[in-house]
Amino acid sequence: MGQNTVHDDQKYIDALLQNDGKRIQEIYTKFAPKVIGFVKQNSGDEDAAKDLIQEVLLIIYDQAKTKDLKLTCPFDAYFFMICKRKWFTRLKKSAKERVTNDPLAGFDSETLQDQVQQTEHFETKMQLFKELFQKLGDTCKEILQLSFGSFSMEEIASQLNISYAYARKKKSLCIGQLTKWAQESQVYKQLKEL
Repeated sequence: MGQNTVHDDQKYIDALLQNDGKRIQEIYTKFAPKVIGFVKQNSGDEDAAKDLIQEVLLIIYDQAKTKDLKLTCPFDAYFFMICKRKWFTRLKKSAKERVTNDPLAGFDSETLQDQVQQTEHFETKMQLFKELFQKLGDTCKEILQLSFGSFSMEEIASQLNISYAYARKKKSLCIGQLTKWAQESQVYKQLKEL
């Protein structure tokens, strides 16, 4: 299977996007036990593992929705590696256990490693965006949230009782401010170096 070929397990990504309850249940049945076992063997419990699984599925969903994620490796390996790396990161942050191993050690697939890394970078960018978005003023937040919700600028201006020209100008200024803050952030600079 070529590196750019969409894997048959894309069905799990599609299930998350379509809120396909049957297929999502299959994800939990087939793939969650491995993650739960791993977390329990590494200073965690079942509740922590379930929280981790939920968090990772949301990350995958967000990436699929915003970046049109196309899976080029088996879902099992992709999902497990993200969970594993995320768990190791938590352990490092909580200093419960010193972890020095590369969580991708033993996996030869460059495709798997690339997809996991893309997902981690995406998650970091989304976290940065959420933090910076909270720093904006209320008007900026309203305009941007409405524009993210696929409202036209005419509809946004009408809903907020402002002129169309002001809405466009304000949106541009708000996006400019977010971009400036992002480019000044240490997280953004680190991501650019990778």
